[in-house]
Amino acid sequence: MVSCRAMHILTVYVTVVFTLTSFVRSHNEENLYQAKDNLPTMGPAKSVRYLLYDVNPGEGFNLRRDVYMRVANLVKFLNEDEPWILVLPPWGRLYHWQTTHLSAQTKVQWKYFFDVNSLALHVPVIEFEDYLKAVGKPEIDEVYYLQRYKEGWTKWEEKIDIRECVDPPRYQKDSDGKWRGQFFGYEEVYAKKFECMSSQAYLLTFKPFLMKNTTGRSVFLDRAENMIHGQYSEWSREWWTARRSMVFSKHLRDVADKFRQEKLDSNDKDDKTELEVWTQMKRKHGDAKGGPYVAIHLRRKDYLYSHAKEVPSLENAAKIAKTFLKKYKLKKLFLATDANGDDLTHFEKMMKGYEVYYHKVFYPEMTEYFDGATAIMDQWICAHARVFIGSHVSTFTFRIHEEREILGFDQETTFNRFCGDDEPKDCEQPTKWKIIY
Repeated sequence: MVSCRAMHILTVYVTVVFTLTSFVRSHNEENLYQAKDNLPTMGPAKSVRYLLYDVNPGEGFNLRRDVYMRVANLVKFLNEDEPWILVLPPWGRLYHWQTTHLSAQTKVQWKYFFDVNSLALHVPVIEFEDYLKAVGKPEIDEVYYLQRYKEGWTKWEEKIDIRECVDPPRYQKDSDGKWRGQFFGYEEVYAKKFECMSSQAYLLTFKPFLMKNTTGRSVFLDRAENMIHGQYSEWSREWWTARRSMVFSKHLRDVADKFRQEKLDSNDKDDKTELEVWTQMKRKHGDAKGGPYVAIHLRRKDYLYSHAKEVPSLENAAKIAKTFLKKYKLKKLFLATDANGDDLTHFEKMMKGYEVYYHKVFYPEMTEYFDGATAIMDQWICAHARVFIGSHVSTFTFRIHEEREILGFDQETTFNRFCGDDEPKDCEQPTKWKIIY
């Protein structure tokens, strides 16, 4: 006979599997990954809990991806003791998402950008809309707004404390005692409890607090960018595991791959960049060859002011690009940039003798995609180039570095950046972050 304890464990397992997989399978049947439960075996049965989070509205797309990895690893360690599901925060319109005719870039689900089944191979995840369906009402039990310490950082020590709010929070209590705020644009959503929390801590420090000091079925950590990964030397394996799970959605990869094939003579078989399930994919540096083109990420706009010394003029950028094209005996250049139309025209003229490609010119239908989607396609194309040159301290560039590490490119073809006009020609290049399995 099956013991009561075993039946309890089975009940928890079935509940999580159903919650996690019922929606992702229906949306991602053709994807590389198949959804499955990823929880360790539990002791006495415990109810499934949900961890939600959000980020400072001013943070960009690629920094938000980094915050996801922090929260995902927190959920991974929570699941060592009790079952938690990570609720994915819908994407709203960000600073760099400035396409005017796409003003409806709100409440965008993660499945539009990423393969949710792939994420689920690392930790249990669920879209916010599916969370609302699972709990049956637009309710969050507890919200903690992460903030700085009012007295500042006098010395480094890990600590978190419930404190009075340092700055006016974006939550207000209504006449019914419900906390209202900016819950991803869902006006009907409310919280039953709200508190400010000063934090100066690595992500693991939040685990005992969530397990011992919270009782709600759902807990929301706002301003989660204040939660720190931990020292890289200690956390590199966990960091890379979470990063490897962040595979782009198939429909975006397909568009980018079509562009590679038609315009850049690039395909996974010839380039030695064929994709496998990430849990089984272990590439060595040099395994990937890359397509017969150089890819560059050339930041303009706000970088012309915030990083003026490290941003090259268009003339110097063209000169550096030509140097790499000659070195690798290539004729095609793919350009990922936020430059305006006049700058693009000027840059192309300076690249006479070479073929310059960027997606908006050759695929007018790209205007139908959200800005975050075109950014992903740019990154995917850059990640498959024979050689890549990025922009100084750009998270967009960093994500391309990581993608190329995962695919198995030689680091000499990956960790390159443009030098500013007043910098030495051999200016300091990006730190080489080696992938850890």
